[in-house]
Amino acid sequence: MAKVPRNFRLLEELEKGEKGIGDGSCSYGLEDGDDIMMSNWNGTIIGPGHTVHENRIYSLKIHCDQSYPDKPPTAQFLSRVNLPFVNQTDGKVDPNKLNVLAQWGKDSSIETILVGIRREMGSFNNRKLPQPPEGTTF
Repeated sequence: MAKVPRNFRLLEELEKGEKGIGDGSCSYGLEDGDDIMMSNWNGTIIGPGHTVHENRIYSLKIHCDQSYPDKPPTAQFLSRVNLPFVNQTDGKVDPNKLNVLAQWGKDSSIETILVGIRREMGSFNNRKLPQPPEGTTF
């Protein structure tokens, strides 16, 4: 199967992100519309219902370097959040502690990461973790 060039892949993701994902609980787009390399992205997650995250809005920065999509992008929370895979000093997501990054594959995408993080927020171990005050940032 032919390999899709990085920029074609990212253009596809940009188009999908601008249209919105499913129920609107996750969204993403370019940080700067003039970024021709499409490296820096913003992501937003609305916390899942029936958890300590319910109705909270979390912002993230996502960076796709030249090895994307062969290797996962880096993700960093701007909104303060207490999750086992998020560094509490700088908000960086540890790729070894988050399955969607640790098990990155050719079909994975920025959407995969955001949906995976949201799923983890609602998991049994994370749904009741004490959280920092809403609106605080790293």
